[in-house]
Amino acid sequence: MAKQPMLKFVSVDRDMPEKRPPNLRSQDFGEIYAQFATEKANEQASRCSQCGVPYCQSHCPLHNNIPDWLRLTAEGRLEEAYQVSQATNTFPEICGRICPQDRLCEGNCVIEQSGHGTVTIGAVEKYITDTAWENGWVKPIVPSVERTEKVAVIGAGPGGLAAADELRRQGVQVTVYDRYDRAGGLLTYGIPGFKLEKDVVMQRIEQLEKSGVTFVMNTNVGDEISFDEIRESHDAVLIATGVYKTRELKAPGVGANGIVRAIDYLTASNKKSFGDDVPEYDSGELNAEGKRVVVIGGGDTAMDCVRTAIRQGATSVKCLYRRDRANMPGSQRETQNAEEEGVEFVWLSAPKGFTGEQNVDGVIVQKMRLGAPDASGRQSPELIEGSDYNEPADLVVQALGFEPEDIPTLWGVPELEVTRWGTIKAEFTTGKTALDGVFAVGDIVRGASLVVWAIKDGRDSAAAILDHLNASNAVAAE
Repeated sequence: MAKQPMLKFVSVDRDMPEKRPPNLRSQDFGEIYAQFATEKANEQASRCSQCGVPYCQSHCPLHNNIPDWLRLTAEGRLEEAYQVSQATNTFPEICGRICPQDRLCEGNCVIEQSGHGTVTIGAVEKYITDTAWENGWVKPIVPSVERTEKVAVIGAGPGGLAAADELRRQGVQVTVYDRYDRAGGLLTYGIPGFKLEKDVVMQRIEQLEKSGVTFVMNTNVGDEISFDEIRESHDAVLIATGVYKTRELKAPGVGANGIVRAIDYLTASNKKSFGDDVPEYDSGELNAEGKRVVVIGGGDTAMDCVRTAIRQGATSVKCLYRRDRANMPGSQRETQNAEEEGVEFVWLSAPKGFTGEQNVDGVIVQKMRLGAPDASGRQSPELIEGSDYNEPADLVVQALGFEPEDIPTLWGVPELEVTRWGTIKAEFTTGKTALDGVFAVGDIVRGASLVVWAIKDGRDSAAAILDHLNASNAVAAE
């Protein structure tokens, strides 16, 4: 009888890949976690209890078949594990790195609930797919039949790319339009390399190019090409632009030099990591070197900013957040990594204004306390009168979240319906909009959300687009 390869959570403790020491990792933009060795990956995968109702799977937006690829990994059947993982997730090597597993799959692991420590699902997922790339198991898409229909995808972020991948697998001709010079959206220019090294993203872009996806870069819809032109030359259109409009502070002194938007700050840093010429970085405008940095916000974007500032050589980095640690929206794992690297968190604090005539030299901070819960159930911050103080700062980064741009106006499509929040109104699960043959997915529909949700939306909408194309063909044939 074969030896049972699973259920070892009782005898084998949870173990994560080794994390590089803070004093070393804060000197560069390389990923902070080492790779699992094969034996360690097999061992950690073997801790899975193979439970009858896998909460890890049900709490994953993609419903990844996690127990099966953990079992295959424990048995050393890695190519099969990759195939199972890839079947439901277009970019498992990316999700393995940046998904908040502590809030999704790992946070709902059954053995975690029983006190044995969750299975390290994300680290094993990353290991499986990195091994697949190293061994050449990841191949360009070769559809069994080529179709004549053309689909345009506007936005080369995770939602648009996931849809492009699925549509190419069915032989559809796909063209992706994007405003940036490289595809990937926030995967490329928003998320720093210490969480997601850029060659990981670029290899997927290259795979899609070799699969026949056409990329039209440096193209702003509404400027270089109109939405109507795209719609007229394609059988369907998918809008996957994401949300890039920054929520900005309204406070005295906010217009001073040195108060910058998170997206501009992170994009400049990521462009520099590609070796690009970035004048705003070289001039010091978007560079924290030698500066006292204050980041305002408590989400994952704020964590990306504070950790970037540390690596750029800031003299001090402080993060202001109006609630306490327990109520912050960002990943607790990222907060811990930031603290290890030297970031100071100033909880229950919010900016009241800024000092400095032309260049910012300080933030007027007002202290808060938590009061009654708001509509979401979280305690609302309340101002403590007379508690203001000045926090010296040479660079202030606003990381307060993102809002949708006014796409109907920018693109000249007033008939494209939006919600009261400005997001595109689209049908749940299909992405269908009010316009025939036009679909929308990801953050431009949901509002700022997780990469894994954008991937799910892209995959779901690709299926709906195929239904639309087939229905159109059937009508034309009558």
